Amino acid sequence: MNVDTLIHQYFPAAGNVCIEMFDEKNIQQVYRRLVEVLVHQPEVETSLLQGMSYCFYEVMDNVLIHSGKNVGIVITNYSESEHLIQILVADDGVGIRASLAENDEYADVTEPQALEYCIKDKVSDGKGMGFGLYSTSRLINTAGHKLIIRSGGHTLSANGEMTVTESEPWTGTIVYFELRSDLDIDSASVVDHRTDPAEEFDELFLEDAPGLEELW
Repeated sequence: MNVDTLIHQYFPAAGNVCIEMFDEKNIQQVYRRLVEVLVHQPEVETSLLQGMSYCFYEVMDNVLIHSGKNVGIVITNYSESEHLIQILVADDGVGIRASLAENDEYADVTEPQALEYCIKDKVSDGKGMGFGLYSTSRLINTAGHKLIIRSGGHTLSANGEMTVTESEPWTGTIVYFELRSDLDIDSASVVDHRTDPAEEFDELFLEDAPGLEELW
């Protein structure tokens, strides 16, 4: 994967982006390290982080479950002045169409159809629940600027409306999204109230935070 190309295309105005490679052994550490950068930004709404962190991990985990590769790359950026969080997760695996085609129900889908289906509920190659990109699309509808999913020779763009267009070929899958960091959201609605992202987030990132008695 050409990291410089990804940065040029998706982070043209960013200063110092965070770049991490992840695999089955270090995915938890990479995920926590990148989210903790945002946890320590007082301008970022906690409820936004609760919904974002759930979706972020799901997108990373998709690489290891569905791409056929054992490593992926994640690039993130936070702009305080623009109230903007940017996240990109990429792999050079089989791509979304080939992955979905492992499920007999989607064996004959075209590449554009596969991109349209992948953000729908319970659409999967059979190795997962088909919930990660669906919840991410709900997050974008709630607090996002845009969602871009690129695989093969097509790209899905969603920012209120969804379009699938031909694009420069990419072997594998790129998931890129932008979020408003200053919005207070209902994180449970992002996951369709099927789990409690607030509780999960608090257990991972806030349980060791100092209480008021320790700050004074």
